[in-house]
Formats: sequence, C-alpha cells, structure tokens
Amino acid sequence: MGITTESCDPRRPMRSDARRNYERLVAMAREVFTEQGPDAPLDEIARRAEVGPGTLYRHFPNRVALLEAVFRDEIGRHADRAYTLLKERGPADALAGWIREQVGHASSIRGLASALQAAMDEGSGCFAPCTTRLCCAAETLLTAAREVGAVRADIDADDLLRLGHAIAAVADAAPEKAERLVSVLISGLRPECPSGLLPQPRR
Repeated sequence: MGITTESCDPRRPMRSDARRNYERLVAMAREVFTEQGPDAPLDEIARRAEVGPGTLYRHFPNRVALLEAVFRDEIGRHADRAYTLLKERGPADALAGWIREQVGHASSIRGLASALQAAMDEGSGCFAPCTTRLCCAAETLLTAAREVGAVRADIDADDLLRLGHAIAAVADAAPEKAERLVSVLISGLRPECPSGLLPQPRR
C-alpha cells in the first residue's frame, strides 16, 4: 500500500480557513527558504503569506517545525509525480522522467535536508515516513517497468534513490555532468544495456 500525504503529515484535521493559512505559509516558506536559505526570517514568511506572526507560530511553534513542513511538502510533491508520470506516459518513459526529476529535486532540497538534520534530535520522526513515501513511489514505477520488460529485476527502490542522490551530489559540483550521468543510470537499468536509454516495452 502506498503512503499518503496525510501519513507524512502528523497534524490534526483543520478548518478550511486554517488549512488555507497553513498552505500559504508552507508555500511562502518554500519560496523564502529557496531565496535566502533555511535561516531566513520567519517574519518575512508571515508577511508574504499575508498573516500575522501569531498565526505562523500557532501552526509552527519554531523554525524546525516549519522546515519539516516544507520538507514533507517537497517530498510529497516529488513522490506524487511518479503516479502522474505513470498515467501520462508508458512505464519506461515514466521511470526515466522521474529519475531525471529526482536528481534535480535532490539537489534543490539538499540545503533544507541538511538544516533539518542539524536541527532535529535523534527521535524526530520527519525523515522515515517521507523516505518510505519516496520508496513507494519508486517501487511503483519499477514494478510497472518490470512488467513490460523495461528494467532489470535486481534493482529496488532503495538502489534507485541512492543512485539518484549520488548523481545529485556530483551535479552540485559539476552541473554539466548531470544529464550524462542520468543517461548512464537509465541505460544501466535495462535488462540488457548496449547503449541508449530504457528499451521499448514488449508488445
């Protein structure tokens, strides 16, 4: 069974107006953290969300809570893309497209993830459910691709995520290498990989 957005989000159900404020705050926090880093002023986030500081602190009692919310939201968006791509494309193309997006996504949230790791204690439950959600999305794509003979049987979701993150780490230092490395990874997923990307599905 897949992990839902709600299972990565421990908050209780909200009234519609509170939910709108929460979503605006998360969206503006993503924007401000992207522009200014994870130490950006929280008052700036409240201002852009058009709410008072009190509203921000009712939803997020401290900076770590807000960072966690943005991180969960980012992971959820990326995981959901797997299912969207699978509806829009064939299994092989969906998997290749998601891998490319994964590398860009891993690079974009690296600072956020590092800030969370530095700020959270060992008992925090933020990372584990989100990792599970990504693994569910990756395994859904891999299963669909295996069923049409487009991917080798010995690759699992953990392999896929680790390889994508490794390429993202290299791409941070050498962005021009990213696409070539992604193409090599996608080619290597094939049952037989002479050259090129994933094979055409079996008819």
